[in-house]
Amino acid sequence: MVAGLIGGTSLLNSRYMKGKSRDMENKHGRVLVMKGEGWVYVPRHGWNGSIPPHRINHKANIVALESEGVSHLVGVYSVGSLREEIKPGQLVVPDDYISFWDIPTYFNRDVIHITPVMDKDMGRLMVEKAGELGLEVVSGGTYFQTTGPRLETRAEIRFLRDYAEVVGMTMASEATLACELGLRYAALCTVDNYAHGLVDEELDYVDVMGKASTGRDSLHELLDLVVEGLKCF
Repeated sequence: MVAGLIGGTSLLNSRYMKGKSRDMENKHGRVLVMKGEGWVYVPRHGWNGSIPPHRINHKANIVALESEGVSHLVGVYSVGSLREEIKPGQLVVPDDYISFWDIPTYFNRDVIHITPVMDKDMGRLMVEKAGELGLEVVSGGTYFQTTGPRLETRAEIRFLRDYAEVVGMTMASEATLACELGLRYAALCTVDNYAHGLVDEELDYVDVMGKASTGRDSLHELLDLVVEGLKCF
């Protein structure tokens, strides 16, 4: 079994960026792929994190992982919290998502309607391993995907709070495409900030990225345990 990982800036300095790298090309585009023993990693924002969320080639990325033999895919995401009780620094393993806009698909010619699901066993594994490391993790919840690249307005956040626990820009697209290809998929979210307007502090993207850099060592350690645990699936 080959474990797949797809992540963003939180993994730029991880061991997963130090695997054997190569540029792959499929009919959807070019993809940077990193490989190690028993795992394959795709950095969704590219080598130096320069691809913004609305320009990510999700279809090329997920096909590249599948072509490398990936059967189980873990997506790692930076999110904003829509709940005061879900604090920056915590982890969330969502069990559902909402995405109304720009839904990607591989089925432009065939009439195929998938039912999107998150893999419960993989989610339980991540929660279990986070607990072993003493990390604060929220099991379950809904991820709301916005399109980016701008952050959400205060009014948008007031609306989203009625329907989800965290907000981000990439997870739903990757989850949907993984399901279309028959991959087992689960997500691990790092809460880097409260969403715009949830607290009095003004939201600044540079500040958010600075705070996101804390706790990365424990995140990387958790992913190592998850990859090892997936070998038993």
